[in-house]
Amino acid sequence: MTVRKTAVTAVPLHPLLAERWSPRGLDATHELTQDQLTAVLEAARWSPSASNTQPWRFAVARRGTRTFDDVRDALARGNQLWAHAASALVVVAAETTGPDGAPRPWAVYDTGQAVAHLSVQAQHEGLVLHQLGGFDRDRVAALLGLPDQVQPLVVLALGRHAAGAELPEALAAREVAPRERLPLDALLLPLPEDPAA
Repeated sequence: MTVRKTAVTAVPLHPLLAERWSPRGLDATHELTQDQLTAVLEAARWSPSASNTQPWRFAVARRGTRTFDDVRDALARGNQLWAHAASALVVVAAETTGPDGAPRPWAVYDTGQAVAHLSVQAQHEGLVLHQLGGFDRDRVAALLGLPDQVQPLVVLALGRHAAGAELPEALAAREVAPRERLPLDALLLPLPEDPAA
């Protein structure tokens, strides 16, 4: 059974955007090809950043490696229940201070843009990813030997969707639930009155 969760939008969107969602049901037998992995990382590499600082950093741990197991063990318990089936766990970090010691106030924003680009390329590659904020940042930073200026932000569970994957009941229900977003009008900030009007 294929689960399609195409977004209901006010105007048509590109299918790579409209069809992207974040499943937890992953194929535990799938292995990323090197070309797929290179493509998603290249998409992130070419995203925009303030003053072209490119603050994003990635650590890719493939399933079957000790680093994968260590990153999985640093996830919140609810995420461990299903993320073990990912083809790779990708730690995404931001370099928040430059080599000259100057702070990079847009580093986290820019790294988020890089992940957005990565997610669209993953969709194009026939892959899915689920972004995980529930993990022990200090533990992951120590595991990877990250310096203080490189802060882990998120872990990406990357792989291939498996609609029939075994999940706890509550998570299985979320896999088939409709996608929801606030209406567009609710996202628009009110503008001050134009005195010239």
